[in-house]
Amino acid sequence: MATLPNPLPTLATDPSGRSLGLRLPPGRLIDATLCGPWHEPLLWYAGQPASPGTWTALGAQAGRAGLLPVLVDVSELDDWDFAPGETSYPGDHDAEDVLEDSWEEDPPEGEEWPGLAPATALVAAPDARAAEVADALSQGRPWLKEPHLALVPARRSADIPAAIGWSGPVNYEEDVARLCSVLRSWEDRFGIRVVALGLDHLAVSVAAPPTDLDTAEAIAAEHFAFCPYTVLPGSDDTLSSYAEQLVGERLWHFWWD
Repeated sequence: MATLPNPLPTLATDPSGRSLGLRLPPGRLIDATLCGPWHEPLLWYAGQPASPGTWTALGAQAGRAGLLPVLVDVSELDDWDFAPGETSYPGDHDAEDVLEDSWEEDPPEGEEWPGLAPATALVAAPDARAAEVADALSQGRPWLKEPHLALVPARRSADIPAAIGWSGPVNYEEDVARLCSVLRSWEDRFGIRVVALGLDHLAVSVAAPPTDLDTAEAIAAEHFAFCPYTVLPGSDDTLSSYAEQLVGERLWHFWWD
């Protein structure tokens, strides 16, 4: 996978990050993968839990150093499997092809793939919306028990899962870069940012949510192809009932079995 120069090795000898223009709190570097230690750190995460304002305080300065912020659930971090060596590059995949392939494997009610949803208008700046959502998530969720701010060397927010070889969706999609190609498309069309990762959970902020049910239903179809477990978790659930929840929603949350 093509990557930018990784500034994280500098933190091994300069934990505060001052040489990178950072002022970091105490934290930890992660380089462990399924195949043993990686040749360079995959991410850094703060030793203290995130709180409102943490994302804004560290995220902006980190961006200037070539690092992007994401909340990680450290309650299960020892169980995470990182596989960067088995991850391709998101730019090598076409988002619609990925979604159509997944849809056709198990289409809901036998429906044909409807195609990509149209782009929607921004109602907030994407990075500002990400900070708002991250502040809310820093209070914790049942699926995000101990959120800490992490920094990842990645070209864009959508690439964060691929940059660390995150294997949360491995039972559904072995190469997370394919899903990151969809996240890239959502960045372009809906102003999303990847704001949180758990063992098998992913959350994105949404700066351009759908404002009407027709658009929401088109997006719901993409969500089903991306992560069917979230969209139709029970026998009584439908794409339409899920779509109703997307109108105006600033957070999309996905989980894989």
